[in-house]
Amino acid sequence: MTLPLIPSDPGLAAFGSSFTAISLAELGDKTFFMALILAARHPPRWVFIGAFAALAVVTLISLGLGYGLRELLPAGLVTWLAATLFLGFGLKLLIDAQAMGAHATEDEADDAEAAVNAAEVGHPIATARSVIWEAFALVFIAELGDRTQFATIFMATAPSFSFAGLLAGSLFGHGMVTWLAVGAGQWIGGHISERVLYRLSAGLFLVFGLASLRQALG
Repeated sequence: MTLPLIPSDPGLAAFGSSFTAISLAELGDKTFFMALILAARHPPRWVFIGAFAALAVVTLISLGLGYGLRELLPAGLVTWLAATLFLGFGLKLLIDAQAMGAHATEDEADDAEAAVNAAEVGHPIATARSVIWEAFALVFIAELGDRTQFATIFMATAPSFSFAGLLAGSLFGHGMVTWLAVGAGQWIGGHISERVLYRLSAGLFLVFGLASLRQALG
């Protein structure tokens, strides 16, 4: 049994859930602003290639970790684990949103700009290869341990989500947000509320948690 908000087909449920979760988590994130800033300084297509490649690699690592847990633990325990992780993550996001200041989005943008400036000091960036590598390295490092990575790992532990669906939804979400960052990031960045996005993400993971809990009890 699943909640009505989550389709019963494992592939469709995984795609829709991962796409929504990744899109909410990445909008206004540090990596979003990194891509935005880099695209203002270098050809956007080069920035997109590097940033998206980094996000794809982190996605594969995260899915591997989540599926590793799923394979190592008994099926019954995995369902309870998924429910616990989803509910715990959702509650943490709510707490984090409540503790956020009014300028959380601006703080993320400032941190991203500082990281980009530090990477480019004394290192002139002029070629496609150097821009792609810079975008890849900055986004890859920033994404490790980020809430998006944890979200991907937790979704991969859920037995009701297929690997192919999670991979497709995550990559599509990352691709869309990165494309927005390099193409319309200046406008979008000024209309994002980190607190609202955190609360929306929290609500989504609480729904995942309740669905997993219902499956564990059933």
